Amino acid sequence: MSGLVVDESKCVGCRRCERVCANAGIEVVERRAHVLDGCVSCGMCVDACPVGALSIEKDVAAGVSLDEYENIWVFAQVDAAGTVLPVALELLGRARELADERGCDLVAVVGEAAEADDDNARTLMGAGADEVIRTCDDRLAHADAEVFAAWLADLANTYKPEVILYGATIFGRELAPRVAVLLQTGLTADCTVLEMDAEAGLLQQTRPAFGGNLMATIVCPSHRPQMATVRPGIFAAPEPREVRSAIVTDVDLDPEVYGRVRVVSREASGVDASITDADVLVVVGRGIGSKKELARVRRLAELLGQRLGCSAEIGCTRPVVEAGWLDYAHQVGQTGVSVAPRLLVSLGVSGAIQHLAGISGAGTVVAVNEDADAPIFGVAQYKVVGDCHEVVEALISQLEAAE
Repeated sequence: MSGLVVDESKCVGCRRCERVCANAGIEVVERRAHVLDGCVSCGMCVDACPVGALSIEKDVAAGVSLDEYENIWVFAQVDAAGTVLPVALELLGRARELADERGCDLVAVVGEAAEADDDNARTLMGAGADEVIRTCDDRLAHADAEVFAAWLADLANTYKPEVILYGATIFGRELAPRVAVLLQTGLTADCTVLEMDAEAGLLQQTRPAFGGNLMATIVCPSHRPQMATVRPGIFAAPEPREVRSAIVTDVDLDPEVYGRVRVVSREASGVDASITDADVLVVVGRGIGSKKELARVRRLAELLGQRLGCSAEIGCTRPVVEAGWLDYAHQVGQTGVSVAPRLLVSLGVSGAIQHLAGISGAGTVVAVNEDADAPIFGVAQYKVVGDCHEVVEALISQLEAAE
């Protein structure tokens, strides 16, 4: 079993391990260290032990031949209407590149209602999939994580994919951990970068860690499949290619699988269009001064949308939400949503790393800030050092004059 191990023949009971442990994971009794339930195997005590009595042991994947696993899978989630979500296409675009590097096939896996047609399969192949594995069953008509997890785990045990990627939607975040437990493999959540070590077949999964203060790259060397979730908007969706006929493998769902949740009715949440769907996004920070300035910001977003002939919305940083100026649905960043608009106008946003993690997919970034050293300028193509109010008024005047 993996975890912290104490070599009692070496332990001298000095208590240094106790002093450095922040999780009450170890205690010394009768001059011998004992591991407690609070241990998270962080290794701090291992580094502190002066006599080398502590070590971290890791499980080895017993009986698992990594050579048996091949190909990259993307779980293609569909919405209530049965349409593939955009995040699945975004994942297919990046996974296509990874599969080419690895020299393997890219497979999209989709579960649909029994009466589904081939439209989704053609869409998935148009986004880069070599093949679609599909199950059409009314038990998959609703987002029941228990049913979907049993279905995906069974498919993975049969076909043995090397990698499975999921969109970090609300459902994806519930589903992926269930599958990881059933398959006894690892899972990295909310990745912002995916790379492939083509020689070793290791998926290098990078995500923000320690509150976004650093980026951690995680690998799963001994277990398969390697699994990761990726937020919508991190990767750009590929240009669709023409597909005349879809290569589809239809697989039945085990008759023993059933759901314990029954959908009685559905009601709209009342939330307006998501900021993740906007082609133009105006993002505000506390630097705009006050809530009353939002009216002019909305006017700017409206004019930009009209001028460019596309959808436009307002986003914000976490402090703006905490101040009560806008709802959480508008929050952009690590603790909000990731966005990938064609144009992002940033007003009074300093650009903390947690926020920058959410706008990495933006096409063009225009940043306005009074601080010439603001981190937001590091990712902006157009940089304006100045007062947000003056810049907003000038833009609105120019756009209104052009109407």
